[in-house]
Amino acid sequence: MVTERGLKVLRAIVQDYVDTHEPVGSKSIVDRHAFGVSAATIRNDMALLEDEELIAAPHTSSGRVPTDKGYRVFVDHLAELRPLSTAQRSAISTFLADPADLDDLLSRTVRLLTQLTGQVALVQYPSFASANVTHVELVWLDESRLLVIMVTDSGRVSQRLMATPAGVGEDDVPLLRAQIATLVSGRSVRSGAERIEALRGAAPAERGRIDDALLAIAGIVAEELDEFRQDRLVMAGAATLAKREQDFRGSIHPLLEAIEEQVTLLRLMSEMAPDEKGLSVSIGRENEAFGLAEASIVASDYEATIGRARVGLMGPTRMDYPSNLATARAVARYLTRLLDEDENRR
Repeated sequence: MVTERGLKVLRAIVQDYVDTHEPVGSKSIVDRHAFGVSAATIRNDMALLEDEELIAAPHTSSGRVPTDKGYRVFVDHLAELRPLSTAQRSAISTFLADPADLDDLLSRTVRLLTQLTGQVALVQYPSFASANVTHVELVWLDESRLLVIMVTDSGRVSQRLMATPAGVGEDDVPLLRAQIATLVSGRSVRSGAERIEALRGAAPAERGRIDDALLAIAGIVAEELDEFRQDRLVMAGAATLAKREQDFRGSIHPLLEAIEEQVTLLRLMSEMAPDEKGLSVSIGRENEAFGLAEASIVASDYEATIGRARVGLMGPTRMDYPSNLATARAVARYLTRLLDEDENRR
C-alpha cells in the first residue's frame, strides 16, 4: 500500500527522471523538493515504492527510475495537467486557422502537435460511414480523362482522375452525372456504396456504351466511398523517434512498422479507455499485445458531427505526461470548436 508521501516521492522521481534522464536518488529528491524530511526517510519511502514495483534500479547505482507500473500510478494520480503557455495557445489558434478542408486541418494538426511536444503525433479521422454524400460532379478534362468529385456533409472531399470510358464524349457527361447522383446524392456513404453494389450485381450482359460508362464511373465512386468508410490516421514526427532512440529500452523498429502500417495504431487507439474528461493513456507493457511495449500513447477525444475521434501522441515511456496530455486536450478542444463552427456555417 503506497502512502500519500510515497505517492509524492514517486511523483518527484518521475518528474526528475523526465527532466534529467538520470536515475534519481534520495539526496537529489531532498535537494530539489520541499519534503521537510531527511534523506534516510526518503530512502525508506523509495524502498517501499521498489517493493511495490513502482521504481527500479537500472544498475548498481543508488538512483531509481520509474517502471511502467510506476508511470501508470503517476498518471492515475495526476491532480492536474500542466497548463499551456500563452504562446502555445496562440500557436494552436494561428496554425489551425482557416483550413481549406478537413484533410488540410488534420494535416496541420499533426504537424503542430509534433512541433509542440517533440513526439509522434496521431490524429484519427472521424468515421465517415454515416456521413451523407451532398454532391457528385463529373468534369470532362479531355478525350482521355474525367475527374470524379464527391463531397459529404461532414466536409470530406474526394477527387479522383479516371480514364474516359470508351465511346463517351463531352456531351454524355451531364447524363452520366445525373445517373450517378441518383445513386448516391443525399444518401449516406454506406447506403450509396450498397446501391452501387446492387447496380453492378444486376447489370445485364447486353449493355450499351452509356451503361458501360455508368458502371465504370460507379466503380470509381464505389472505391472512393469505401475509402470514406475506412478508419484512417494522419501522422507526423516519425523522425523524432530516431532522435530519441536512447530513451527506448530496446529497438524502435516495431514503432516504425506500426507507423507505416497504421492498422496496429488504429486498433490500439480505438481500444484505449477514456476517462471522464475524454483523456486516455496506454503505457509501455500495456501495449505489449500490439507489439509496442517500448512506447506510451496519450490521447484526447474530439467531436465531429458524425462522431468522436482521437488526437494522440506516441513516444517513449519517459515522457512528460502532464504536458503532453494538456497539449493533446487543448488541440482536441480546438478541433471540436473549429468543426462545430464549420458545421454551423453550412
